[in-house]
Order: sequence, then structure tokens, then C-alpha cells
Amino acid sequence: MDITNPAGFQNRFLSRFLDFIITFLITGILSQLLYGGFYDGNHYYLTDLFGVLYYLLLPILWHGYTIGRRMAGNRIVRVDGRKLGIGTMLLRDLVAGIIYALTLGIGLIVSAFMIGIREDKRALHDFIAQTYVTTDPPSTFKNSEQ
Repeated sequence: MDITNPAGFQNRFLSRFLDFIITFLITGILSQLLYGGFYDGNHYYLTDLFGVLYYLLLPILWHGYTIGRRMAGNRIVRVDGRKLGIGTMLLRDLVAGIIYALTLGIGLIVSAFMIGIREDKRALHDFIAQTYVTTDPPSTFKNSEQ
């Protein structure tokens, strides 16, 4: 396991915040165009689908980046250096999200402390999916997913 330049809490928080703003605006605009209201209370299916696809597929297609991650300068990579896949992202986002919900947010708080305290800056969802978040660009890895 060769973890290089792990992204810290502030960097990861910034990327999540930027991704939230981006998905909020895009899904709000989609909702306005499709349903006539910026977040109409009755029609979330298509706009929610956009958010799920954004967080699951964009890192697979774009070397571990989302738009917010790219702006903040961090990306998701697998510990073994292989390319991200749908299974990895499902474990990272959906399974970890279920665990965080089942623990009533305590798992999320523990993850925040892990990012702040651990040398490798890995959270619970990183351990579940065998990933970490780095500030290295894709070209610096030997077994790069370029």
C-alpha cells in the first residue's frame, strides 16, 4: 500500500462543498425546466438520479475527479493503484452512506476525526472501498489509470 500526498480534511471538505453547490444548481435548474419549480417538492426522481450518477460515474470516467474535486485539487484513487470501477464507487458512496445513516451520523463524525488524525487521512468509506484521496495528479502514479 503506497499512499502518497493524502488530502486533508479542509481540502476534502472544500471539494464536497463545491460538488454540493454544483449538483444543487444543476438539479435545481433541471427541476425548473422539467417541473416548473426550482426544487418542486413532488418531483425529485430525475434530479436525484443526476446527483447519484454525478458522484458514482464521474470519478470513474475522469481519473477520480468530480468537478469540485478537480477545483480543490484532489481525487479518489484505489490503494492498489488500479482504475476506479463501479463496484469501488458503490462501496465508497452507497454502502458507506448506509452505514453512516444506520449509525445516525456517528460514523460520519468518526470519519471526520480519522481524516484529521490519521497519517494516511483515510476515512471509514475509504477503508470500505480500499481507496484514499490524494492531491497527486494521475500522471504521478506508476500503475496509473490514465
